[in-house]
Amino acid sequence: MAEPTTPPSGPLAGASRRELRELQQFLLYLGSALTAAGEAVNEIEEHLRRVAAAYGAPHARVSVLPTYLVLSLEPGRPATLEPTGQLRGVLRLDQTAALFGVLKAAERGEPPPDEASRRIREIVDMRPRFGPGVTILGHVVLTVGICLVLQPTWGDLALAALFGALVGVFKLIGGRWTSVQMIMPVAAAFAVAATTFLLAEQGWAVADLRAMIAPLVAGGLQLLLLAFGITGAAQVVGLPSADAVLDTPTNLLGWWAPWLGVLIVGIGNYLYFSAPPNSLGWLCLVLYIAWIGQYLGDQAFGGYLSGFVGAIVMTPVAYMVERRPSGPPALVSFLPAFWLLVPGALGLIGVTEYLGKNAVAGVQDFLGAVASMVAIALGVLCGYPLYRSLARSLGWLRELGSG
Repeated sequence: MAEPTTPPSGPLAGASRRELRELQQFLLYLGSALTAAGEAVNEIEEHLRRVAAAYGAPHARVSVLPTYLVLSLEPGRPATLEPTGQLRGVLRLDQTAALFGVLKAAERGEPPPDEASRRIREIVDMRPRFGPGVTILGHVVLTVGICLVLQPTWGDLALAALFGALVGVFKLIGGRWTSVQMIMPVAAAFAVAATTFLLAEQGWAVADLRAMIAPLVAGGLQLLLLAFGITGAAQVVGLPSADAVLDTPTNLLGWWAPWLGVLIVGIGNYLYFSAPPNSLGWLCLVLYIAWIGQYLGDQAFGGYLSGFVGAIVMTPVAYMVERRPSGPPALVSFLPAFWLLVPGALGLIGVTEYLGKNAVAGVQDFLGAVASMVAIALGVLCGYPLYRSLARSLGWLRELGSG
């Protein structure tokens, strides 16, 4: 005969089943929304534990992975495994800022769980701050800014702007259906690469890699899908010549081009991702810190470690900006800078070398791109503890001064 189970004890022992269900549902919604916003899994776990404690579950157990999370409110209570994709799509910057407003209130235990869940659903359904025309214009501006950072020609800028509008329309249409969002990078890369190769074949444009990279690089973490799209286009329409798509990075506009590009990237992010009001200056500040850190890292350690230096410098600044009264959440100013550092261009150059029959160089460059992205991620991981150390040191200095 089985022994009777001991009823759970602790702060939630007197909670009704409805209250437990509402709290658990809210934590699952919150975890899914934070994943959609791009927050790191270790940070999501910490957020959810603090919120659970504020609502009377200090012993909650949380495990978050990129595709699902496991949650138990107390030891002895059943755990729930839920996919983190239950809230559709990826959050814009204005949605991310609103979500962190709910998070801060929840860490004080203020809104009831059912009301907080309703608020998260409203945030997911929020309309962009700007209409479709301004959103597509923002993507064009963002594309031109990235192209400037990649040291283009004037012809590259014109083509990048054209492709930026094309990919912006693709993303706007694809954003309405979650089921097609995964194939959007392939479709966009195919369309851009095929158009470039056809124009080059007719002699109407030079198939410069930088014009192709700029409208696609914002999806740098989907590098493999973009590479597949370019490869498919090359197979369908053919290459004009092997040399026509090989990149030769030289600053053809002037020393000012990359520095202006960073500012334009900030404006493009503000418009395209519907950043919250009064956040443009903070976005540009973190972008320039990241770019300067990457530039100095390149001078000191070379290109592959430059992203590490940029990331480790920008991360504390993003969290310090969050502490300012008018500063947006760290994730809002952090993500555009992270996308600026992701070296998608290097990996796509490797793809074109592979298309040009230089398979060994292509594989080497692609592996170099992967190593660079790992370096950026390590820079972020090192940057957050650095920020916490700085914050504790500044707090200690203020206490010492007031004493």
